[in-house]
Amino acid sequence: MTDTFAEQVTPRFSRKREAIVAAATEVMNRRGVRGMTLAEVAEQVGLITTSVTYYFRKKDTLAGACFAAGIERLSALVHAARAEATAEARIRRLLGLYLGLRARIVAGEAPPIPIFSDLRALAPEAHGSVAAAYAGLFRRIRGLLAGPGGETLSRGAATARTTILLEQIDQAGAWLPRYEIADYPAIGERMAEVLIGGFAPTGAEWRPTRLDIGGDAAPAAGREAFLKAATRLINQRGYRGASVELISAALGVSKGSFYHHHSAKDDVVAACFARSFAVVRGAQAAARAPDGDAWLQLTSAAAALTAFQFSPAGPLLRTSALAALPEQLREAMLLQSDQLSAGFQATIAAGVAEGSLRPVDPFIAAQMLNATLNAAADLPFLLRNPPADVAVDLYARPIFTGLAGP
Repeated sequence: MTDTFAEQVTPRFSRKREAIVAAATEVMNRRGVRGMTLAEVAEQVGLITTSVTYYFRKKDTLAGACFAAGIERLSALVHAARAEATAEARIRRLLGLYLGLRARIVAGEAPPIPIFSDLRALAPEAHGSVAAAYAGLFRRIRGLLAGPGGETLSRGAATARTTILLEQIDQAGAWLPRYEIADYPAIGERMAEVLIGGFAPTGAEWRPTRLDIGGDAAPAAGREAFLKAATRLINQRGYRGASVELISAALGVSKGSFYHHHSAKDDVVAACFARSFAVVRGAQAAARAPDGDAWLQLTSAAAALTAFQFSPAGPLLRTSALAALPEQLREAMLLQSDQLSAGFQATIAAGVAEGSLRPVDPFIAAQMLNATLNAAADLPFLLRNPPADVAVDLYARPIFTGLAGP
């Protein structure tokens, strides 16, 4: 049996396998892990479905291979960045290498890399080994943040900052298509400026105003409880992994109760997004109410949204759920998401103009802030649910004051 397999692993076999992984990654990035089908992947590479199963017997085995290949490629970039002497230089080198890789992908010179936020949607038999590999990548990136003498941040602070850095890499592909490939090196520098220097001008103090956006409300009931449970399951398992049965079971209700609230799961996801967008919109509006400059408005909104993610009312729905939605519904949700990003962008632009924020690129900085706040949904699992005020200091503050700072 081993000899037979060894004979199969020829250069031609390897090339075809790599082509299948590349095609599957592209499909997965558009439709999510659960939305990818072997039939669509086969069509992309000019095979029939049964031919794909010769290389990968199950869809989740193929999805796991996509994630494993992406982890290996990112790990090579992290290894190269480790050669730099300081955390600032390592962050800058990693982003430069990553933007170079993105440029080659867009030019068709390299295969795509997967969006890792959908990794939880893998079936249990494929999830374990891939999750272990991803944890290894996370640890290696965390090592980039050590000081020149090897000194490290506290484990909680390092974990929070690594989450921010890795989320920028994972989500940049969503907005980079707005730019020409020739602009990618400059974009890498602008991203590095945000991550290294933050938004804070010299002398600015981290004192966000406490905003009431519903995180301290009484336990949810009825439809609100339903949407909160659905949001948590979709964040944990992906759109297709969060079945009607699981959502109903989480609330201790029947499938009939599910369909009493919503006629289909797409309606549930749309309602979860609407709920999350309303919370972000409320934070932006509340932050504009007190007297204060753009620095105070932006830090207050970010602190409130981070605290909400850790509160009993949280989390917000991760944008990775968009990939599996039907196209028309996905476009409608993306429009609302872009409008909220534009709100942050306007505040950043005003702050740069008035001098209350460092001179950063408003569009890129807004996208990076959005990605940071989006990833906060994962932190209760990574940081073992610290109090909201501790979570805000560990996670919201570094994007404003810089990942390499104290």
